[in-house]
Amino acid sequence: MLGRTWRFLSWRAALAGPRACWRESPAVRTILKDDVIVLAPDCEADAARLEAYASVRAGDVFELGRAGERGIVLRRLGPRPEACREPINISSRVANEAWRPIGNLAHTPFELDGRAYASIEGFWQGLKFPAERARARVAELHGQAAKSAANGIESPRSVRYRGSTFRYGTPDHWALMQRACEAKFTQNLAARTALLATGERPLTHVMRRDSRSIPGIVMSDIWMKLRQKLRRDDR
Repeated sequence: MLGRTWRFLSWRAALAGPRACWRESPAVRTILKDDVIVLAPDCEADAARLEAYASVRAGDVFELGRAGERGIVLRRLGPRPEACREPINISSRVANEAWRPIGNLAHTPFELDGRAYASIEGFWQGLKFPAERARARVAELHGQAAKSAANGIESPRSVRYRGSTFRYGTPDHWALMQRACEAKFTQNLAARTALLATGERPLTHVMRRDSRSIPGIVMSDIWMKLRQKLRRDDR
């Protein structure tokens, strides 16, 4: 461990921006380790400034750089989840409720090919029923009711949709999910807002048992590609 005293620019000047008048603060002791830098203020004023800064920046990530020949600077990259792009696992049980409208079970009404759906799950499970009356009934469901709507029905080898046949669990089948999700995130403001709020963080869909009809890696890829498209369209 190495302890020494350096002179730092005041926090007030640093926070004021590049046009601020710079002045030196009273000495601030630093303690350096391989993975830790500790700032220890030597006066009450700097202690208060550091405490105020830490109270709003706790958990943020900083990048260490050089400041002149002898100094160092810590540049803020942002909150750790965003700066480190920590993955978000989207499911009906996702911890942050603001992200739940992204999931397939969420009540996020949308319309596709002239039919109204209460959720993506209602659309997806409805494909297992050949009769249009049954599909219309499932289309009104969301949550666990939609998920369990086709319980007891053996997964078909193929599904029919608007006069075309799609092999179950294939890219052609997944393309229907892509279309439904695009309709949902385009038409439903809550779903769109939730998806864009995930920023650049990777999205995953890891469940205890992966889906036979559409693997989690395919589902999450659909979400991320649509997020990119929505962001591009908003420019």
